[in-house]
Amino acid sequence: CAEQMFPGGKGINVSTVLYNLGIETKALGFSAGFTGKEIERRMAEIGFTHDFISLPEGCSRINVKLKDFDGTEINGMGPDISPENVESLMQKLDTLTSEDYLVLAGSIPRTVPEDIYERILERLDGQGAEYAVDATGQLLLRVLKYRPLLIKPNREELGELFGFAPKGEEELLRCGKQLQKMGARNVLISLGAQGALLLSEEGKDYAMPALAPKERVKNTVGAGDSMVAGFLAGYLEEKDVIYAFRLASAAGGASVCSDTLAAGPEIQALMDPSVSALRECSSIF
Repeated sequence: CAEQMFPGGKGINVSTVLYNLGIETKALGFSAGFTGKEIERRMAEIGFTHDFISLPEGCSRINVKLKDFDGTEINGMGPDISPENVESLMQKLDTLTSEDYLVLAGSIPRTVPEDIYERILERLDGQGAEYAVDATGQLLLRVLKYRPLLIKPNREELGELFGFAPKGEEELLRCGKQLQKMGARNVLISLGAQGALLLSEEGKDYAMPALAPKERVKNTVGAGDSMVAGFLAGYLEEKDVIYAFRLASAAGGASVCSDTLAAGPEIQALMDPSVSALRECSSIF
């Protein structure tokens, strides 16, 4: 039996893996109380920067995950965020340029407007930044019209969006194609032990089996966030979606084999196997 403590949340996870891959990154959001200070301290230990908005009351939430039991999660509520706090975040985002990539990831605090992701991208429209969105339900659907570079639904999230549980590859690809018709440029569908699919903006679709051997799997928390980070790192490096997909799969695979989030060398070690594992899907549409 063991206990581990990490600074977490989808955005922080993405920043951690980007940093591990040598990509300059800055975490944005809100921080409150003693837990907020500890999160900031631990991020500084990892090495990447943040520009959090400090809230006067409440505490950044603590989430407990029982990995060795049954996967149970106990998630705190977090602090209240006022309209003024939201506007402060918006003003920080106003500085983004065509050189920047913005990741919008995860659920939103209960005191933030339900359409906050849409408001952010509406405000940034025309500034030239690229977007990656890892969200569910209406949070995701409302932003597709802004043509995000990347979205990353999993099988369950596709089921929630389309009202049925997609099973085989063809059904999954049909769901992904529908999201592309709504505006998404690249759709990365994470499938856990079954690997991943990529529907590329170039019109071709690709499949990758899970690169992590089952006997080495330690921790699935943050695997999807690692894939987002890997895709962005690969895209920044090569501007090639196939290479980005390979790096995304390697990052996800390396993280599930790690007690924490994968380090750069662990990710690079899976890049060679990803070459032969990559498969182009049959054109069925």
